[in-house]
Amino acid sequence: MGLLTFSLNLTLDGCVDHEEGIADDETHAFFTRLMDEHGPMLWGRVTYEMMESYWPAVARGDIDAPPAIREWAVKLEAKPKYVVSSTRTAFPWTNSNHLAGDLRAGVQRLKDATPAGVLLGSGKLATALDRMDLIDEYRFLLHPRIAGHGPTLHQGGLPDTRRLELISATPLRNGAVALHYRRAG
Repeated sequence: MGLLTFSLNLTLDGCVDHEEGIADDETHAFFTRLMDEHGPMLWGRVTYEMMESYWPAVARGDIDAPPAIREWAVKLEAKPKYVVSSTRTAFPWTNSNHLAGDLRAGVQRLKDATPAGVLLGSGKLATALDRMDLIDEYRFLLHPRIAGHGPTLHQGGLPDTRRLELISATPLRNGAVALHYRRAG
């Protein structure tokens, strides 16, 4: 059984707005390595639609992008993608699949079938899955910024505190810190 790893950009004040992080070659290289280490991607519909609206065009070369960003896009294009949605059933982007039915059972089946693990990249979906105790690891890229607005990580709240064990903390040249935590026993 693979692990479910939640990974996201995060500011010092907990903001998870994708426009608040540093989007440079170094951060894209970090997420490319992370994607290479895991099996499929797992997203909610909103994150899927945001990604679908931009990254396929970068992968095709329709949008000019530096090499590290293009590498991310090409690898993302090939990656299996699972989408949780109650309002949309068609996901035409390459290798996209609808994860329908019972959320807990569907995510557990995906984890069980994926020894390399599943990479979760949606904040609202992560809150729902954290409430079900399905998230095993957290890989955050903490950016040296204070956004002063939301959305924030787990804005909807959790039923109790998550105790985590630090696996690693790696500073990047741009001032961000790659944090790797695992759920503590």
